[in-house]
Amino acid sequence: MKLATYLADGEERLGVVDTDHDQVVDARSAHRRAEGSDLPALASMQALIEAGPAALETLAGLVVGADDPDRLPLSTTRLAAPLPRPRQIRDFLLFEKHVRNCLAQESRLTGNDRPVPPAWYEFPTYYRGNPSTVVGHDTDIVRPAYTDMLDFELELGCIIGRTGKDISADDALDHVFGFTIFNDVSARDIQMRMAPVGMGPCKGKDFDTSNVLGPWIVTRDEIGDPYDLQMTARVNGEEWGSGSSGDMQFNWSEVIAFVSQSETLHPGEVLGSGTVGTGCGLEQGRFLEDGDVIELEIERVGTLRNKVTR
Repeated sequence: MKLATYLADGEERLGVVDTDHDQVVDARSAHRRAEGSDLPALASMQALIEAGPAALETLAGLVVGADDPDRLPLSTTRLAAPLPRPRQIRDFLLFEKHVRNCLAQESRLTGNDRPVPPAWYEFPTYYRGNPSTVVGHDTDIVRPAYTDMLDFELELGCIIGRTGKDISADDALDHVFGFTIFNDVSARDIQMRMAPVGMGPCKGKDFDTSNVLGPWIVTRDEIGDPYDLQMTARVNGEEWGSGSSGDMQFNWSEVIAFVSQSETLHPGEVLGSGTVGTGCGLEQGRFLEDGDVIELEIERVGTLRNKVTR
């Protein structure tokens, strides 16, 4: 299924997206109509994820024909981030082409020539993002006043669906709820200035509207092979870059096994793949202008669209 969080009557609601009919099914309303009662697992995306496979099966049984009265036109429905308040965000750096391209551009801009660190090939590295800055599809990205090099980053987002610690690579995918598109918005000039300190990107990636998820979550059973997804980035309709999820240096099983060492993962956490090769402006020496419209598309997931404002 494709699962969304949408806004109606001033509240966030859980919906099932039917892209064939351009509609969204109100999950809670459909259950109330069918069973005459509310199901707590359908109160929000987080509640659904925590409720486990049985709740998903119940929800699937509620999705009926295109004339169902609980359906809304997708084209006029305002979507929020599918997981508006993730329990945690960890953003990895898994595409070698992206790493090499960015280091080459940073060298050109700063004069500091840096090779790919040998440790990058040894284990999947990441930083923690700020869940409080998450926004969704068709929400404006507000440029921080302190940057002249605002950039997008096309990533595949993995949603954790089961609690686990010291998870084996063989069992790791059983802990995945689904996948979404992740735009890790970056202030590149500030990021490059702060990088030599060694404390992470800091204000280069930490500002309101800097983490964009959407347009919905595709459940793991529907996504198929997560390493065979075409990924494309467009700005104002012009393609800026594309690649494949199959180019990840470490697969999701390895990533989950690594990050869960001596640490518990919880339902509703987000893992970002890092930017696919050519999936950002920095790699081409191009940056976003006010009014630009970014469209990030991942095969079998959808298209995440946002506009840059000041």
